[in-house]
Amino acid sequence: MSDASLGSALRGAVDLSSLRNRPASPQAPAGGQSADPATAVGSAPDVVMEVSDQSFGRVMELSQQVPVVVDLWSPRSDASAQLGPVLEKVVRDLAGRLVLARVDADQNPQIVQAFQAQQVPFVVAVVGGRPVPLLDGLAPEDQVRQLFDQLLQVAAQAGVTGTIAVEQSEGDAPAEPALPPLHQEAFDAIQRGDYPAAIAAYEQALKENPRDADASAGLAQVRLLDRVQGADLQAARQAAADAPEDVDAQFAVADLDMAGGHVDDAFARLLDLFGAVQGDERTRVKDRLIELFTLVGQADTRVVAARTRLTSMLF
Repeated sequence: MSDASLGSALRGAVDLSSLRNRPASPQAPAGGQSADPATAVGSAPDVVMEVSDQSFGRVMELSQQVPVVVDLWSPRSDASAQLGPVLEKVVRDLAGRLVLARVDADQNPQIVQAFQAQQVPFVVAVVGGRPVPLLDGLAPEDQVRQLFDQLLQVAAQAGVTGTIAVEQSEGDAPAEPALPPLHQEAFDAIQRGDYPAAIAAYEQALKENPRDADASAGLAQVRLLDRVQGADLQAARQAAADAPEDVDAQFAVADLDMAGGHVDDAFARLLDLFGAVQGDERTRVKDRLIELFTLVGQADTRVVAARTRLTSMLF
């Protein structure tokens, strides 16, 4: 989204009045008693918070002093699981100039309805009590950083330039265990948007240990990110409609559906394709399904159902 469209979004039609007067957290709003949101500096336990229908008033308060990025996510969405850590990393790197409010869309329908979210992940900012749409799907870290930089510019134009100082807790948090070297190499590559390098690192990890489940899942995730980067959903859907048995065209739409959290749609498309093609193409479709099963998780009910259908078609 461009800087101009971010600015125009502040004059959008989304009405947050139903959320504005909800009970806020008993904690004092950032900025204390300052009456000037442009210079307000306050403190909070963290720049990342979990928010519900009942506590969204806190977001509305904070947005008068610092832009709040609202991440509508779902535990059923793999795209949410991939985007969430990227959002958190970029927000933390901005050192209190933004706050991230995470909302479980499955548990908080009133927030979903207020923002008119059609899918997850759905990311919107609130600046001075007004919504600014940002993302509705996966995005690499560099794109998130650009969007947040634009958001800060728009917030400054609206006079919202506060900073949140994170309260320090007693004692240091225990250090997270170090990743295996190849996993760390893949993680670093993903953070800089170099998906081919991440793929190569995970593939090498699997060569060294074919039973490395984390590497297998990571490889499936980064391959998907690499495939959907820069893809045009409308063009992909038109190409798939024009060539219903073109494996690559159907793969492109299935990938975009998966990245957008529409897991059942992706599986259904590929299973229908599996039944329509023959020979080597059939093998390609089966292999792609198995890769996506790994991405979602073998115990997921959607995977179980799709695997059962695939097995019945194989035998």
